[in-house]
Amino acid sequence: MKKISQLDLLEQEGALRLERLASEAGRLVSGHGWTLAVAESCTGGLLSSTITNLSGSSAWFHGGVVAYSNALKCGLLGVPKELVETHGAVSEAVVLAMVQGALALPGMPQGSGCAVAISGVAGPTGGTREKPVGTVWVAWAWPGGSRAESFLFRGARAAVKAQSVAGALFGMLTFVK
Repeated sequence: MKKISQLDLLEQEGALRLERLASEAGRLVSGHGWTLAVAESCTGGLLSSTITNLSGSSAWFHGGVVAYSNALKCGLLGVPKELVETHGAVSEAVVLAMVQGALALPGMPQGSGCAVAISGVAGPTGGTREKPVGTVWVAWAWPGGSRAESFLFRGARAAVKAQSVAGALFGMLTFVK
């Protein structure tokens, strides 16, 4: 018999919470007749993975981009290089540009698309005095609106990534409703 550690149980509980948030977000998106696209950086595809773990998500989830490098943020998502140079990749200006880039991905419907973008410092290195490890910006865009919020999450890299996804999904339920 395999012994399950406390860490394993916490990870399973966290995954179930993310799944529940993703399911609620999916109901919101599909209920409005929208299609969702994502642009992820520090989460490395965890948001997309969480969403696609849901049966039926293909009805409302278009897909996403893991734009980890600044070059990909600028080249694929259309983030102006000047924004990255002036504000840094982990900033309100950049995630707002990323979320607009996600809305403009090929095949996204005009007028009925919504998007989420995430950029942050997952750690354990890369933090600065102004943007310590755990600093994450998330942006949401939907027909008629957009919004960005900053977060300061705690914990190891995997915890910051999971909290970022939870924050992105919770934000959809809070701001996009």
